[in-house]
Amino acid sequence: MTGLSGIMTGGLVLPALVLGGTGWVVPRLLARVFPEGVGPLIWLTAASAAVMTGLSTGFFALLYLWQGVPIAVLAEAGAGAGLSHFLRLGLMSGLLWVPVLVLSAAGLPKHWKEAVW
Repeated sequence: MTGLSGIMTGGLVLPALVLGGTGWVVPRLLARVFPEGVGPLIWLTAASAAVMTGLSTGFFALLYLWQGVPIAVLAEAGAGAGLSHFLRLGLMSGLLWVPVLVLSAAGLPKHWKEAVW
């Protein structure tokens, strides 16, 4: 992949859009499970961040596989080293999805029906 096509699909834009969109959706989905209130909103945001870290870690592993990196190469240094590499990538991608996640969670109180902000 070269040129604009490579940038859009495997390069920068598409992964950033996927992570940003997921950062918006995850708090909205978890809000259906969590009760309303300020305390639960804080826990919901923390749970959303944990879910997003796991999803982005898996997303980067899938991107590596999609781009043709064999599983044997990923497992060469050991499972722990591979997992820590993808976890590091997932945490670094937080620069993209944390602001979106916080804005999404901050908008949840306007949909509350029982609790008061």
